[in-house]
Amino acid sequence: MLEKINQTTEFIQKQINFEPEIGIILGTGLGNLTSEIDIKFKIPYSEIPNFPVSTVEGHSGQLIFGILGNKKVVAMQGRFHYYEGYTMKEVTFPIRVLKMLGIKLLVLSNASGGVNPNFKVGDMMIITDHINMMGDNPLLGKNDDRLGPRFPDMHIPYDKTLIEKGIEISKKFNVNYQLGVYVGVTGPTYETPAEYKLFRIIGGDAVGMSTVPEVIVARHCNIPCFAVSVITDLGVEGMIMEISHQEVIAAAKAAEPKMTQVIKELITTVVL
Repeated sequence: MLEKINQTTEFIQKQINFEPEIGIILGTGLGNLTSEIDIKFKIPYSEIPNFPVSTVEGHSGQLIFGILGNKKVVAMQGRFHYYEGYTMKEVTFPIRVLKMLGIKLLVLSNASGGVNPNFKVGDMMIITDHINMMGDNPLLGKNDDRLGPRFPDMHIPYDKTLIEKGIEISKKFNVNYQLGVYVGVTGPTYETPAEYKLFRIIGGDAVGMSTVPEVIVARHCNIPCFAVSVITDLGVEGMIMEISHQEVIAAAKAAEPKMTQVIKELITTVVL
């Protein structure tokens, strides 16, 4: 894997004269944060050796390098999912490459279904912790100590200082935020009523099909993480909604401006 990571990193570095400080993964319907970036370089995933290609509507599929606030960033406009048929190592391969490119912080966003009865569609949830219900882990197999430890500690998967800063920024801009635990599942089906109920019982506040693998790998290579989830539908007893992917994208786009505002301010003010 390290040979592939180095090959991909070297290819990207030959295309750009730019060392990013912060990595951003833009989830379903949330790709327009890039309109806030002073873009210096774009590289389609299809041109990058060893990179998967995004196959999901709402995920554009390119790396964008530029300035956001006063920071050098690289944004993944479109991410990869386990349900697309990629292995966990393929899903998380870009995180390894971003680390080699120089990022010191990873910011993630996603769309999710709320299982907390206090949530409503359009809420922004700052993720405080996660539960891996994907039945797989990107660190399975032989460990390369050059990439990270065999048994990485996960007691702080999401950086507490950044969570506090996210709360502060949300209050500053009057953004209605929630705090919660994200349950990661494989998809691609949306959940049954019984599954929604289970995820609430085990301590979840929202459920989605991404983020968990990327955060596991980011923590494995010692990158702090901050993640937000837009609640696009509800899986609460008595309020379970029939949902389609198009409706998820629409709900995410409606909530996008406030999430963009929070993430931009966070990146602008964070001390690396």
